Parts: sequence; C-alpha cells; structure tokens
Amino acid sequence: MRNQKNKPDYFYFNLSSNIALVIILTVVLSLKALKIAMFPEYVLAIVSIIAVIPVLVNTFKGLAKKELTIDLLAAIALIFSFLARQWSSAAFINLMLASARIFDLWTQKRTKNIVQHLLKYRPEKVKVKKGKNFEVIGIDNVKVGDIVIVETGERIPIDGIVIEGQASINESTLTGESAPKTKKVGDRVYSSTLNESGDLIVKTEKIAGESTLAKIILLVEEASLKKSQTIRIVSIFTQWYIIATLFGSAILFALTGNTLFVLSILLVVCADDIAVSIPLAFTAAIARAAQAGILIKSSDVLEKLPKIKTFITDKTGTLTFGRPKIVEVRTFYNTSTKELLRYLGAAEANSSHPISRAILEYVEHQGIKIVNPTEFNELPGEGIEVNYHSRRIFAGKLEFLKRNGVKIMESQIKIIEQLESGGLSITALGIGSRLLGVIVFEDEVRPSARTLIARTKLLGTRLWVMLTGDNPAVAQKVARLLSIDKVETNLKPQDKIKYIEKIKHEQKGEILAMIGDGVNDAAALALADVSFAMGAIGSDAAIDAADVALMNDNLGRIPDAIKLGQNTRRIVKQNFAIWGITNALGLILVTIGVLNPTGAATYNFVTDFFPIFNALRVGLKFKS
Repeated sequence: MRNQKNKPDYFYFNLSSNIALVIILTVVLSLKALKIAMFPEYVLAIVSIIAVIPVLVNTFKGLAKKELTIDLLAAIALIFSFLARQWSSAAFINLMLASARIFDLWTQKRTKNIVQHLLKYRPEKVKVKKGKNFEVIGIDNVKVGDIVIVETGERIPIDGIVIEGQASINESTLTGESAPKTKKVGDRVYSSTLNESGDLIVKTEKIAGESTLAKIILLVEEASLKKSQTIRIVSIFTQWYIIATLFGSAILFALTGNTLFVLSILLVVCADDIAVSIPLAFTAAIARAAQAGILIKSSDVLEKLPKIKTFITDKTGTLTFGRPKIVEVRTFYNTSTKELLRYLGAAEANSSHPISRAILEYVEHQGIKIVNPTEFNELPGEGIEVNYHSRRIFAGKLEFLKRNGVKIMESQIKIIEQLESGGLSITALGIGSRLLGVIVFEDEVRPSARTLIARTKLLGTRLWVMLTGDNPAVAQKVARLLSIDKVETNLKPQDKIKYIEKIKHEQKGEILAMIGDGVNDAAALALADVSFAMGAIGSDAAIDAADVALMNDNLGRIPDAIKLGQNTRRIVKQNFAIWGITNALGLILVTIGVLNPTGAATYNFVTDFFPIFNALRVGLKFKS
C-alpha cells in the first residue's frame, strides 16, 4: 500500500475551523435577530469579511489549476453582498457556506471510511514463533517466513500457508461470503479473515502491506480516483455552467441594476450539489462492491456493466467446478490399469491443469507412486510430451497423439466416440506408436451457472457464448443444461483470442464481457470491454488481469455487479433531475419575490442535501 504517514492530514483542522466559524456566525446573527441594544453593524461586516477568506482561497486554488469552481460563484455573490452593504445577508451566506464545507468534509470522511473499512479488521499485534516460544510483536515487524499462531476468535494478520492445525475460517471481509471454510495443513489463509474455531500455525507468505487485504484497499482507493465518462461530463458541464451563470448574472444586473435580485439568483443556482453527488455515487458504489467481495477497477467499468450485451465464458472452472471426476479407465493392447496409471502419473506430474490434478489425485488414491519424468513439455490446450524411462509418452487429445506418431485403430476410435457421445471427456495416453488407453472423466456443472445466465438476460444481456477446448458432445451437453446460445469447441488458447477479436468486430459499439480465471485466460480477458476474474482471492495476477475481480467463485456476484451499475446509473439520473427541479423552483421563488439573498442561501443549502443523500443510497440494498 502507499505510505501516507508522511502526508499531512488537514481534515480535523479544516473541520474545527469551519465549526468555529459556524458558531461565531450563528451567535452574531442571533444577537442581530434578537435586536440586542447597541449591537454594532460593523461586527457583522468584520465577521463576514473574515469568513469570506476560505471561499477566496478555494477560488484562487481553482483558478491556479485553470478550473472554474463553485467557490467562484460564491465569492462573486459575497462581493455583491458587500457592495450592497447587506451585512446580514453576507453573514448568513457565509454561515451556509461554512455549514456546506462541514457537510462536504463529513461526506469525504464517510466515503474514505467506506473505502478503508477493511483496515479495522487487520490485527495490530501478532504472535510470532521465536525459537521454542511465541512472542507478541507489531504487525509491521512481521517478515516473510515468520511462523505465526492464530487462536480461536482471532483475525489472521497475514497471508500465509497453514503448516499445523485445523480451523474454521470466516472470509467474509474479503469475499462477502460469511459461510466458514475449513482450513487445514497446506491451505492458504488471508489477512483480516476470522478464525471462528480451532488453532492454526501459519507460515507468512505476504506481510501486511503486500497482503490481499492491502491490495484490495489500494485498488478501491485508486478506483475512486479514476473518473468515469459521466464524471468527466459533469466536470465539463460544471465549467460551462459557471460561465453561463456569470454571463447571465452580468446581463441581469445590466438590465435591472438590482443587486439583491442578482445576488439571490446567484445563490440559488450554485451547482455544488451536482458536482459533489455524482462522483460520490460512484465512489460509494465501488466501496460497497468491495465489501461484498467484488473489486471494480474504475468508475468507467461500473458504467459499462449495465450495457453488457454479450458474455463470453470458458467452461472448465467457470461454468463447471473445474474438478474433473474420473469415471472410467479404458485400456488397450492388454495393458493393465495399474501400468496405464503409472505412465499417466509420470506424464501429468508437472502439469497444473485441473485435469492433470484430478488424474494425479486418482493415481495416488490407487496406491501408485508418481515418478517425475526426465523431460517435460506441455502444449496448452493440446497435450503433454515427457521422457520416462527412455520412452516417449504422450498424453492429451487424440489429435495431439496422432501428430506425434501414435496410431489410433478404427476399433479404438469407435470406443472413444461412444464415450464422448455420452457427454464424457477423455485424456488419451500413447507410448511410441501405440495408444495404451484413455481415462474418462466428467466435470460437474455449477448449480448457480444456469441462474447466472438467466439473471443476466433479464438484466439486458442478449447473447451467451461458451469457448472451450473440449469436444462438441461435452460442450453441447453443458450448453443445453445452462441455456447457452452459442458454443465453440476444440479451441486452443490462441483460437479463443481470435474468436473474441472476430465477435468484437461483428458487434461494433456493443459491450462485450468475458469471464475467466484471470491467469490462464489473461490474454483473452484483456480483449474484452469488461472482464471478470473468478476466485481472485490470494491471486495478485487474477486481481490485476480483470476489470472486475470476484474474490470467490460465486457466479451470482456477476448479476449483482450489473445491478449495482444499473442502480448507480439510475441514481445519477435522479440527481440530475433533483438538481434541475430544485433550481427551477428556486428561480421561480426569487422571481416572484419570495426569496431574498438570505432565503436563497438557505434554500440552496437545504436542497444541496437531497442529491448528496440520494448518492449515498447506492448499494444500500446490495445483495450480500
């Protein structure tokens, strides 16, 4: 995380000075209103002139950056008040402006607290093993490799791997899911998560500033600083609005010569509410999404979510659990099952593919020792070639084996086609020119996948496309179960990239989204307009690769994110409507003589609250 310790924090100074200003102005105006005998008018003038200083400072800061700010309108309104010797109006205007600054500081602090809320879950003290004993040290003194003990009821202070013990861990601070997960030796645990029961001894892999928690906070902070297209439009609108207001006020003054009338107009039409509430809505939405385990990289991404028309997804590990289940082992040439599995274990020993992991677990479960090959070469999406006991072994798709000289007999092809026609997948194994056998497996479809597709279509998505390296029968079976519109099969990683480029060319102007794991699919995800990475907890690569990183494998978070984008867009539109209506009503009240400068300042201050409070509603009903 960025080190902000050396940066001065003027929040409390600004807050206390504005509170003091409000108290002084309130007392002076009260004394004036109560008509205290001999109350000097010049006191109001002095207090009003002092109170205008922060307004002028903010105005000049904006001008120095070549920006026209709402403070410029306020400064001109106050100058009009001074010229008209309307000291009570000037004091009341300053009271409203100081109160507005307090409210603005409060909203900034509240937003920062939403973004930083996870920090409170990070323990400040850690029990670290020193020799045979455990010593309590500060979180910032923990180093990679330190052995940490986490007891029942404590939060895990670092990212690490369990080396002893078993515990039930609540990861809701990172994933938004409160259901506890059992962690045992070899499992990874993450900073800020809660140990509900059991004791763990953990080896530190990432210290506090580099943990998953720290990365989440940093990304959300950065996202809140990135302006969306809507925010950029609001900024441009505000600049032109100020110019138009100043120009219009000058014309009104030239036509009427009525200082108080022009002053009242200026006070009513100050657009500080719209300038504050729109960025606030995006920041609040991004922060609340993070609380639910959804990392949205920027306001621009949040804006694109409701516009998604096409979803492209991988099959394995996304729509399915990515944990293939071995259902049959078929051998040829009188090869024994044990012999086939021994060769297959050697072939898959160094691969991290989900199918390879499933095969290795199955081989070990059969009591067969896995021996590493002397050479290993893996072609993603095709197969593996290894050297084992001076023999060339090929494992993977039939086409891969054929290209490497393995001969497939007609009778073997019929058996394999029969297996695949039932929606099963196969991995073939060949040695030299012989096909020794195949291992047959299936991957369970996620129950939430069908709901995901149905919900996104209700939210405006028109097309779902599944890209897979699997055979057509398996892919079509999954597509029928999930109501997927289009399927592309037997694809290599580079084929998926070409397909995404093709569909983007065909659907110009429409938002295309892709779902993947953020690691194997990083290149394809980068091509999509909006990319979702599944199960990103603990994976910096997955978090960095996608526009939206889902900290767990809950597919329901995708339509939740789209709904949040829709809700944010709706609230932004509402705020523009509120601003327009309140301004129009205020101008009518000034024109018919109901509002004088003091009344106009009060009206503007009160109506400022409406869009700002509305902006803070974003995500209040966010599903968790």
